[in-house]
Amino acid sequence: MHAIKLSLTKNALFASALASFVFATTNLQAASQDSLVPIVNMDSGASLEFDWPGIRVGTASYEEGPTGVTVFHFDKKAKVAMDVRGGGPGTVNAPYVELGYNVAELDSIVVAGGSWYGLEAATAVATAMMDDGLRDGDAFSLTPSVAMSLGSIIFDFGSRRLNEIYPDKKLAQAAYRAAVSGQFPLGASGAGRNAMTGGFFGCAVHSGQGGAFKQIGDLKIAAFSVVNAFGAVTDRDGKVDACYTDKGLERGLQIKDMFAKFESKFEEQTLERADNSNKNTTISVLVVNQKLEPALLKRLAVQVHTSMSRSLQPYATLFDGDVFYAVSTEEIDDKELSPVDLGVIASEVMWDALLTAAPAQQPEHVQANPNVALSSADMNAIAGEYQFSDKVKLKVFVREGKLFARATGSKKVFAIATDEDKELLPVAQDQFVVPSRVPLTLDFSTAEKVILNPGHWQQTGMLIDN
Repeated sequence: MHAIKLSLTKNALFASALASFVFATTNLQAASQDSLVPIVNMDSGASLEFDWPGIRVGTASYEEGPTGVTVFHFDKKAKVAMDVRGGGPGTVNAPYVELGYNVAELDSIVVAGGSWYGLEAATAVATAMMDDGLRDGDAFSLTPSVAMSLGSIIFDFGSRRLNEIYPDKKLAQAAYRAAVSGQFPLGASGAGRNAMTGGFFGCAVHSGQGGAFKQIGDLKIAAFSVVNAFGAVTDRDGKVDACYTDKGLERGLQIKDMFAKFESKFEEQTLERADNSNKNTTISVLVVNQKLEPALLKRLAVQVHTSMSRSLQPYATLFDGDVFYAVSTEEIDDKELSPVDLGVIASEVMWDALLTAAPAQQPEHVQANPNVALSSADMNAIAGEYQFSDKVKLKVFVREGKLFARATGSKKVFAIATDEDKELLPVAQDQFVVPSRVPLTLDFSTAEKVILNPGHWQQTGMLIDN
């Protein structure tokens, strides 16, 4: 099997540490981009270990989003080709790459959340290289050493979170300067901090970034992907890891059955999807140490990118902005290696990478407890209006001895709308759930705050009026 090494930690410990560290004193609606503090190379719960000193990877996130950035930095300039699919790609310097010059110019590839706003991350890494003295801008020398940084973004706004925090120059440069060799965090880390998959089927499951590494003799192949696909990630047995359905969170569903159900509902005009964004993008980076001419590197990009439709179904839709980078570090020149064979092997490594992207889903097993009794004092202590951002507020109130909530800003609060009161069902004395296709949990255990879906993707609202 492929040489993939995973280093696992307890998800529960991660979630607890994250909650206590990030949200102990943060007032989210008052936070501006300038006040945010990058968290670099956070332990996401799993990582890929790979033997390739010439590739350094750094990640950074703004946990208040959450949103993040991933930087791939090559210690020597490399060759690169691209393949772009889908209806909404967002890239920096792509037209130049498409010219296919036979010159090693690539220094870094930057992937960021934040949609179009995240594109400044790519240029920020380039200026960091110049500021740090690694590259310069001396256009008068015979061989100018100008930093070349490519970049792509994923969409992680919409119904995924309740704010519009984006990866910026500060975050990108922090990730670049924290880059290390041999480690690639998997799951909800870096640019994959708030990725999702399966929106086509209404799955609304969280995703992240995946990676895999394989070495055959002197040949090295590394595959990395930030998986934010509209389609569902499928394994080699045709199974989908997780999907929220009208029955709750289901695992191991057959993709063929999901397509059959989709077609049936489409024909009956009863097709409905969970409330999650239909703006998606999968950004992938394939690195080989085999020397390749620009035309062959381009064909490698096309071949492996095309192969990804086996795992991501459907793929490259109108609502995807998929971008694929193929990089050659030119460390070996195996004349006997067929470019087609290299593409076949690399395609399998990329499939391995896609299957490592999904973190544990939260919440999975939160249910109301009918034995929890709340006094009027308990409920009145929780009641009030909570603000998540300028556009998102939540009013919690008591009516006929029960707690209810309604969104009072211009946007919904996940399953809680602006035109309907939702009852909060107690799980514990200060924890509640709103049943829906994707359950919403509310935690009032911290004074003057409410934390929605505590853990990897939690959102914090501050009490502004009680």
